[in-house]
Amino acid sequence: MNQTVNWVYLIEIIGTIAFASSGALLAMEEHMDIFGVSILGVTTAVGGGIIRDVVLGNTPPNVFRNSSYVIVAIAVSVILFIGMYIKKQMDIKAFDRYKNLYDKAMLGMDAVGLGIFTVVGINTAVNKGYQDHTFLLIFVGMITGIGGGMMRDIMASRTPFVFVKHIYASASLAGAIIYIILMKQISTVASMTIAATIVVGIRVAAAHYKWNLPKV
Repeated sequence: MNQTVNWVYLIEIIGTIAFASSGALLAMEEHMDIFGVSILGVTTAVGGGIIRDVVLGNTPPNVFRNSSYVIVAIAVSVILFIGMYIKKQMDIKAFDRYKNLYDKAMLGMDAVGLGIFTVVGINTAVNKGYQDHTFLLIFVGMITGIGGGMMRDIMASRTPFVFVKHIYASASLAGAIIYIILMKQISTVASMTIAATIVVGIRVAAAHYKWNLPKV
């Protein structure tokens, strides 16, 4: 049990780093200052988890009881900002020159965060005793996965990715369903790993091949 708890905490930190990176990169693309970069990084990293905890009645949300997530998110955001600031001082066109690389980095980080937090959200609900409430598990998993990104995009005055950009929420939905099925058959670690990997794979493939849901 302790090993599982430690592993879940580890992937939460990895997800926090990934989502904080995507938020910070978007903030820098919008030319925000270091405060804005930090706020967007933190919001992306913990926003979905806050909504999840409120839905589950887990108050105050875990992020306010365990500051490590916010500390990690701020550290990642500041490090990225400093790195980009130094790079820009050396090359004024640095961001424009490497924009394609930044876009790919943001996609990768966002996909990893989406996959990890989708399964972490479900695991949190299961630990609260809701393992037989399938709809709740799916909703909580998805809102944990996409909530922070939606808040990030809104704060950056962009239409949230989830509504317009390739397959996004659908990837989270697929991962949530797969995790719910697998968690009854195999170990928590294995089922979370498989489901999160599938979410990442779907999201990256959707962006690469430009898969979209029908729209008018």
